[in-house]
Amino acid sequence: MWPSMVLEPNRESPFPNLVPDGYRVTSDETPEYNCVAWASEDSSRWWWPSSDYYWPEQSPLEESLASFRSVFEAMGYQECATDDLEAGFEKVAIFVDEESFPTHVARQVENGNWTSKLCRWQDIEHQSTQALAGTASIYGQVALLMRRPRSQIPD
Repeated sequence: MWPSMVLEPNRESPFPNLVPDGYRVTSDETPEYNCVAWASEDSSRWWWPSSDYYWPEQSPLEESLASFRSVFEAMGYQECATDDLEAGFEKVAIFVDEESFPTHVARQVENGNWTSKLCRWQDIEHQSTQALAGTASIYGQVALLMRRPRSQIPD
């Protein structure tokens, strides 16, 4: 069972699968970074393909799945077929809306759960990628799963 610290109800409503799936809040609210930065293990700045934010130079400065794929490939990730926990690997899930624009990135943690930064709100740990997905979810669906060996994770 998850600890009692939860999001405000109005922050749960954009994610109809979140409460039934289970989650816990793991940080205080902060506007310093977003989900892409959090998935990249950078809590110092906002990542987005725009001249207003940080975006790795090797990746196209465009809001596309290809650009997001490029960012994570540069960090050693490769496409994979499942969001299941695999020993020795860390995974990310890239979400898109109905027009295929990236909306969110979540990262799998060592226990098989997922961690996400929700908008400018708190970070949470959730039990599956489906907790944030669905036709009624503001994040849409998982469009791409990627993994890298844990041995490639920077210190």
